[in-house]
Amino acid sequence: ALVETAGDVDAAIDVLRKKGIAKAAKKSGRAAAEGRIRVEIDGNKGVIVEVNCETDFVSRGEPFRALVDETARILLAKNPASLEEALSLTMDLFTDATVKIGEKLSLRRFALLSKTSNQQFGQYVHMNGVVSSIVVVEGGDATFAEQLAMHITDRNPEYVSLDAIDPTLIAEEKAKQQALVAADEKLAGKPANILEKIVEGKVNTLFKEKSLDAQPFMMSETEEPVKNVLAKHKAKVVRFARFKVGEGIEKKVVDFASEVEAQLKNTR
Repeated sequence: ALVETAGDVDAAIDVLRKKGIAKAAKKSGRAAAEGRIRVEIDGNKGVIVEVNCETDFVSRGEPFRALVDETARILLAKNPASLEEALSLTMDLFTDATVKIGEKLSLRRFALLSKTSNQQFGQYVHMNGVVSSIVVVEGGDATFAEQLAMHITDRNPEYVSLDAIDPTLIAEEKAKQQALVAADEKLAGKPANILEKIVEGKVNTLFKEKSLDAQPFMMSETEEPVKNVLAKHKAKVVRFARFKVGEGIEKKVVDFASEVEAQLKNTR
């Protein structure tokens, strides 16, 4: 780049950056389903972020770790309102990292959480950042907050409580279950009130499994519901976020034996 720009350092940097953008663009069509989840907390602010790469090997390397850490720090400091804004804030960082690492890298998602001085964060990072959670708890203590984060990471609730579920979602699920029950030959001829109870039972079971307060607390030997444990600690969950690397992304299945054989043929 220096030769190309006759020794102009600033111009050379610009050339390299443009080449990096071009390289990143070429890789944009690839699947990046590996990566790392990072939780960063600073005072009353916290962030959880997922950054993806193409291979597990890269996700465990120090350059990728540094990228994820710096991304979390930038988002926590700049407080972006959308993913689009977050991508803009970290564009140069990811361009440079793509050139250095040689894989498609992407900031997939993030969540910013805040708390008051009377609340506290709980966080838990599992399997070296494959799945992680952050939770805001009012009441209780730091140890209990961490236990709640551990539970959320393991049990994957979608809602804080049954009361927090959008009634529209419940109505949609009820309609689905009604259709399934109506099509079930084993239930043909059952009275309407019995069918309605069956539908309600299925809907209630489904949403209880997804609601944090209704789940059996993983730290309880008697499988006591989380809402009961919260009451004992005089605490409540304000908000939480849980990310798992690659959720919903179709991973490419690589046959390494065939890939090596193909490379050997190309060198013969």
